[in-house]
This record gives sequence, structure tokens and C-alpha cells, in this order.
Amino acid sequence: MNSRELKLILVDPQYGMTSSWEKHFAEFEHVEIVNNYFESLPEFDCMVSAANSFGLMDGGVDLAITRFFGKQLEDRVQKHIIENYLGEQPVGTSFIIETNHPRHPYLAHTPTMRTPITIALTDYAYIAMWALLVEVNRFNQTAKNPIKSIACPGLGTATGQMPFPEAARQMALAYKHFLNPPKFISWCFADGIQQSLRRGGDLGILYKGL
Repeated sequence: MNSRELKLILVDPQYGMTSSWEKHFAEFEHVEIVNNYFESLPEFDCMVSAANSFGLMDGGVDLAITRFFGKQLEDRVQKHIIENYLGEQPVGTSFIIETNHPRHPYLAHTPTMRTPITIALTDYAYIAMWALLVEVNRFNQTAKNPIKSIACPGLGTATGQMPFPEAARQMALAYKHFLNPPKFISWCFADGIQQSLRRGGDLGILYKGL
């Protein structure tokens, strides 16, 4: 499946989040923005769990996901983390797991933090969004039933306390880079990515006022 045909549904009950998405995702096709809870969506193939590294899905959107899909999903997420990541899934990774739901078959477990902490000055929303999109693309290359639509909440904006405009900016930047992969890699390309992101390492402290 062509990555440009993948439908991205950005869904969040916070108006501040959806209005920020509307600004930063305005240029993109195949993006739908919904100011509501993900349970209200009639159709999506894959739900994004903006998770912690240990698959503890007992708060925020993760708790809603557990209630919607059942405790069995949390149990299998944790089993996958133990078997594939030795008990701790790093921020910057994502994996697809089946939900056993007849209409919404997949979950993308995508940590934005190791444990519930503030990530407001980091680039973790970008890192998580990038990991999610790359994993869906990888999954679709071999899947018998590829993912055609993703439902994604705000990344890092609840417990993580990342401001809505910054989370939206980082998510949109990752999506832009996903849609426009390079034909070759150079330092000019790498520096351009970093300059557009303006976060990472200790840079978050320097750009606190942005």
C-alpha cells in the first residue's frame, strides 16, 4: 500500500489539540481531525497507544483503550514487550499487535515516555510519531490485511504536558518527512531535519520560550 494513501485520523477530545492540528496539518491530504473520543469513530484499522515503555495501560487514553478492547490486549502487549524488548520498550519504537476486535483489528503500541513524566521540552512527540509511521509502513509491506487508517491521539500532551501547538508541530513534521523520504542521505539532509525540529539532546531547554 502506498504510504500517501494511508488515512490518518487525528482524534482528541481537547479542543486545544484539534485546533493545533488544524493549523499544522492544513497542507496534508488524507488527514481527518476529530474533536471527540476515539470510541466515537465509526471506522479505523489501527488505534495508537501513546504509551509508556512497560505496557501499563491503566490511565488516560490507555485506560480507555483497555476498556474498549478488553484486558486481554494489555496482557498481550506486556507479553510482547517481555519477549521482544526484555521488559522495556524504548521510546522511538512501535509495534503492531492484533486487538481481536472485529472492526478495529490492530493496535500500535508507541511509547512517548518511559514512565509517566513531563516531556514538554523534548522531541518525543516527533520521535513517537515517526516510529509509528515507519512501523505501519513496514507492517503494510508484508501484511495480508494492511492498515489503511490510523486513529491517533495527541502525543505527550496529557501526563507528558507537552503544549498542544508543540505536539501538533512535531507530529506534523514527522508526517511530512514520512511522506517525503530522501533519495539519498547526506549531512545536509540530516541537518535540515534537525534544524526543522529544533529539539533533541539539551536543545529543549534552549527553546523553552518557543
